[in-house]
Amino acid sequence: MLKTEGSDAAETLNKDPAEIAARFTRIARRYDLVNDVVSMGRSRTWRRVAVAALAPVDGELILDLAGGTGTSAVPIAELGARVTVCDISEGMLEVGRQRHPHLVFVAGNALALPFETASFDAATISFGLRNMPDTAAVLRELARVVRPGGRLVIAEFSHPTNVALRVAYAPYLRFILPTVAGLITGDRDSYTYFAESIKQWPAQHTLAELLSGAGWQEVSFQNLHGGIVALHLAKRS
Repeated sequence: MLKTEGSDAAETLNKDPAEIAARFTRIARRYDLVNDVVSMGRSRTWRRVAVAALAPVDGELILDLAGGTGTSAVPIAELGARVTVCDISEGMLEVGRQRHPHLVFVAGNALALPFETASFDAATISFGLRNMPDTAAVLRELARVVRPGGRLVIAEFSHPTNVALRVAYAPYLRFILPTVAGLITGDRDSYTYFAESIKQWPAQHTLAELLSGAGWQEVSFQNLHGGIVALHLAKRS
């Protein structure tokens, strides 16, 4: 578990897979709406940038891990790739199946993915990695299911690189995000947890090091909106 940056507090987050799945199931039907509202529409931009970086090719097999309701998978499928959405929350998957019946949805734990070795040409995970209990283990498992030479794109909340932005961002995470999302979903507690998970998430360079240590090569990242989100790219060795 990771401690909050800049804090002496010893409190850590409960990232038990069953608890995480339950949190997402409770908010499944309004999850995408909340993302649009609290990001002021920027979440759609971040996902478009991630798809562009993934550069899916017609006929490719692509894994969208922590893909939830399929929001990230739809634009990939529209480019002709065959996308498998994998998520631990049955509630999120059920909403996805109802909204996007043309996509494939599979329940699975990221620590032990229900796929054979080298099953996919590429994998992506958007805003879900930080909720998993063992980041390095997940990255190794992704390396297992992606073929040699395959690609990985991770979009995740990160740490603003500008001091002024960091100062402005802190109260947003602490107060505005949980309050607004709580009003929409009736579940302020889950969004308080999500905000804390962003604060406790490792910095961009640290995640890049974890990727390299998990068997990925050509690791790089780019900051979006001043580092509020970071896009990490890698290739399977």
